[in-house]
Amino acid sequence: MLEQLMQTAVQYIDTAMVGSLGTQAMAAVGATSTVNWLIGSTLSAIGVGFLAYIAQAIGARDIERARKASGQAVLVVVIAGLFFTLVTTGLSGRIPVWMRVDTNIRAMASRYFLILYLPMLFRTASIIFGTLLRAAGDTKTPMKVGIIVNMINIVLNFFLIYPTRAFAIGKMHINVIGVGKGIEGAAMASAAAYTFGGIAITYMLWRHKEISPRGQSFFPNMRVLAPCMRVAFPNMLQRFATSLGYVFFASMINSLGETATAAHTIANTVESAFYIPGWGMQTAAATLSGNAWGAKNDDRLRGLARSILPLEVGLMVISGGMLFCFAPQLMHLFSRDMQVITLGTSVLRMVAVSEPFYGVPIVIEGIMQGVGNTVPPFVYNVLGMWCARIAGTFICTQILGYGLISAWGCMIAHNMLLFAMFTAHYLSGRWKPRNLP
Repeated sequence: MLEQLMQTAVQYIDTAMVGSLGTQAMAAVGATSTVNWLIGSTLSAIGVGFLAYIAQAIGARDIERARKASGQAVLVVVIAGLFFTLVTTGLSGRIPVWMRVDTNIRAMASRYFLILYLPMLFRTASIIFGTLLRAAGDTKTPMKVGIIVNMINIVLNFFLIYPTRAFAIGKMHINVIGVGKGIEGAAMASAAAYTFGGIAITYMLWRHKEISPRGQSFFPNMRVLAPCMRVAFPNMLQRFATSLGYVFFASMINSLGETATAAHTIANTVESAFYIPGWGMQTAAATLSGNAWGAKNDDRLRGLARSILPLEVGLMVISGGMLFCFAPQLMHLFSRDMQVITLGTSVLRMVAVSEPFYGVPIVIEGIMQGVGNTVPPFVYNVLGMWCARIAGTFICTQILGYGLISAWGCMIAHNMLLFAMFTAHYLSGRWKPRNLP
């Protein structure tokens, strides 16, 4: 959760820095952000396959099996990283067009996207190798690397986004050198930080006592890759399908104009901080449930679910209440445009009410990931995304002509549908592996 908090804090600072450049700059950065989710979530899904395999191996005290999986992860990182580098950089000019970005900011959005995705190999290493470390119970190392990455990003933003400028401290005037690259500078800062993060997390994995890939084979080993991919593939399809849904969702938002796009981008950034308890608990639930299954300990698995769900709901009630109360102040951090602030405040207060309900499926999905049961989450997430959010938003915005508030209403309906489906599945007991004693 602390790692997520640090990442979100820097996302806040990034957004505030870019927001100071104006509504157009904010819209250009936010217009392709859902493509970032699409790619990042696909890579995270691959990591989930290795997480389940390694967590179960460690639960069974089979360290050699965990290290073999780590070696195979190196192979997967190289292949996936190079593949996504070629795809994203090759399509950087077309993606803003497909996303229905306003013609005035398409060139700006395209340049930002291209720079951001040049270090895709390092981003891939950071995502997958970080997941391997968490699967081994080492959540501190990815957190520490993440903090340094975020600090690099902030410092470079300060110098690359803005031009050379003077600051007055008392009677002293200090000139601060700046490159003045605007959102391209923001992309350069992020790219440099991602590169450092990928190198650092690779180095830390290589030195890890239990799951270091040092000395392991990097040629394909289907005895390891097959079970990892059996878990990863449904999760990858799920995340790809839902993230593709986010792309369609964002393209419909972009068609509503710059104000709606900017308000949506800022509101998404603000809201992400209040999901931290959910995502932090999901990682913990996935690792601990994998350990319990690997140890064939049914009591520990049941106890995990009974203890973590009430805790999660309580945390999300608190975070949702804070989001509702402080929505206007949070929007003011990122924009001076009163239309953007008013619209963003409205949608944030709407979604704040659904926060506790959304926390439940997040944790149940984490438990199911840890035990390798990823098919039902795939079905539920795809149904929720395409039947509630996308179909509803298309009807509301493209046919009926409603605005951003109606789109976020469909997003809330999506969250509530996930709550109903995952809760029913959990209460039925079908989430548990059948081969537990």
